[in-house]
Amino acid sequence: MLNLALIIGLSYLVGSIPTSIIVGKAVKGIDIRNYGSGNPGGTNVIRVVGLGWGIFVILFDAFKGFFATAFISKWFYQGEIATILNFTTVQIIAGCFSVIGHVWTVFAGFKGGKGVSTSAGMLLGIAPFDLLIALLVFIFIVALTRYVSLGSIVSAILFPGIIFLTEKVLGVKHSDFMTLLIFGSAIAFLIVYRHKSNIKRLLSGTENKLIFGRK
Repeated sequence: MLNLALIIGLSYLVGSIPTSIIVGKAVKGIDIRNYGSGNPGGTNVIRVVGLGWGIFVILFDAFKGFFATAFISKWFYQGEIATILNFTTVQIIAGCFSVIGHVWTVFAGFKGGKGVSTSAGMLLGIAPFDLLIALLVFIFIVALTRYVSLGSIVSAILFPGIIFLTEKVLGVKHSDFMTLLIFGSAIAFLIVYRHKSNIKRLLSGTENKLIFGRK
């Protein structure tokens, strides 16, 4: 199972690239973890470094998940692994390990971001229609409340239901519906778990709203 080990290892390393930390140090000479919310993610880069760089971080973090799902899984899907696992399952494994790498990055003391952007990139390569619906929910919530964390939590919680509805009601056929549903639920749980401190602040009314350009 050397190919599977390579997929897992490379996907984890790609996911581990600490984009926000690199950008913070390169652009402003700061450790982004010491400013704003302290979270090494795109939203905090928007707050501290600026909108353009924040968008770059979000897109690059999403690309990490997409790259693992669309390319790393494809490169090594051959030999024994191809006889044991279907390609969608291998894509999901690659994507999940890129998310794990982002959340627990080896390059920053195993303390990374919340995993939302990387999860979105992963799902872009597997379930783009479902992702689009979840993204619309996210945009609506953030536009309405200016709480990025709330948008992330709500869209994550709804995502397994979106997969179910698109398959069973809208007739969108997924390559491996049950596997996608299970892993989609697992990723949703991870994202909600990573936002536990945000949930506490939301409930207490002390959560940070999205405000640009302020340290």
